[in-house]
Amino acid sequence: MVRRRVDDLSRPKAGFGIGVHYDPDAFGRFSEVIARALGTARFLVLQTFIVIGWIGWNVLFRHDLRFDPYPFILLTLALSLQASYAAPLILLAQNRQDDRDRSQAELDRELNFRTQSDTDFLARELASVRLALADVVSTEDLADAVDRVTAALDRLGERLERLERGEPDEGPAGNGAPA
Repeated sequence: MVRRRVDDLSRPKAGFGIGVHYDPDAFGRFSEVIARALGTARFLVLQTFIVIGWIGWNVLFRHDLRFDPYPFILLTLALSLQASYAAPLILLAQNRQDDRDRSQAELDRELNFRTQSDTDFLARELASVRLALADVVSTEDLADAVDRVTAALDRLGERLERLERGEPDEGPAGNGAPA
């Protein structure tokens, strides 16, 4: 009896790849390290010394020790190869930096919007507190009103005492006119 193999459809089939895993973030970090190294004065000085040493070796030493005679084709090839790899790595690092800058700018915009909203809210609250304080009687105004009421009560008390003693009423203004 021939037994048929049942394929499990819940998992994708393994491909025929060579098993190399490509991680874009890891490669991006690598490119940033290279770009950071290529963009230093140390690299420029080191490369200058290597080129001077290369040319000096191939010009000053005996013919049998020279590995790259005068038109320096091997040096040109090495520098071209370096440039052909350096340029894309630097561009990749710049693209990653642009992505980070774009993300940071978006976060800054959101923070600025929230800050502006909070500032607007606090300004409205402050305005409402100022309006509420404008409607509140101040302590000085209240003290003046109490003094006036106290003075009026004192005058009324004096009038009442005079009336009880049978003296003629001078009226509220104290002008002798009956009230």
